[in-house]
Amino acid sequence: MEPKKSPRDKWITIYGRKPVLEALDDPSLSVAKVVVADNATGGSMHEILRAAERTGTPVERATASRVKWLAGNGKHDQGVVADVNAPRMTPLDEFVRERGKRPTNVFLLDGVTNPGNVGMILRTATGAGFDGVILPRAGTPHVGPLVIKASAGIAFQAPIVNTSTANTAVDTLRSAGYHVYGLSARSQDSLFKTELAPRAVYVLGGETNGITVNTDSDLQIPLHAGVESLNVAVAAAIVAFEVTNR
Repeated sequence: MEPKKSPRDKWITIYGRKPVLEALDDPSLSVAKVVVADNATGGSMHEILRAAERTGTPVERATASRVKWLAGNGKHDQGVVADVNAPRMTPLDEFVRERGKRPTNVFLLDGVTNPGNVGMILRTATGAGFDGVILPRAGTPHVGPLVIKASAGIAFQAPIVNTSTANTAVDTLRSAGYHVYGLSARSQDSLFKTELAPRAVYVLGGETNGITVNTDSDLQIPLHAGVESLNVAVAAAIVAFEVTNR
């Protein structure tokens, strides 16, 4: 029997009146439900309720504190949250099972904490045709308004793979036969000259601590003129297009 997907593996929860209204008005998105605080009033709230009625989206009422909790205690929930369907989002175990022995390329975010970087990586990986971006719940910002904005809305269509920690992900993937590459300026092996494994996970280290998981081998992006490192989202773009263009 298929294990039931948990709600956080099916939907991306957004909050705030403008983002919720934009999602309801976007024909490319499917909103599962809207939750409105009992005390929420005003013209923009009426617009949201009208848009929900027009699109046949279920609306639930809840206490203001419940809405705040659903929004992840965001200070800017403005009394409304919505669950948006994310058709390509999946838990790691299910992702590994579905991919089987097919050639597969994924990113693993290892402590990437800046929502702008996470959003840009999701956009780039989706555009390059990468099979997945693994977002550990520990150490990665949840896919909220800042991540969505940086992805220019692509986050809802991105192949997000959920897992608990970066270490768990590496153990699961390695035992499924994936090669774990780290991106490191200290490596002698150039990304552009190394023969790459057909099933590979490319680990992107965090902005402050770098890579914390054990890798099988490391790759460098050759840099010139004393440039020591690249922004993590820029590095991800270079890897994604190099790998998929092969």
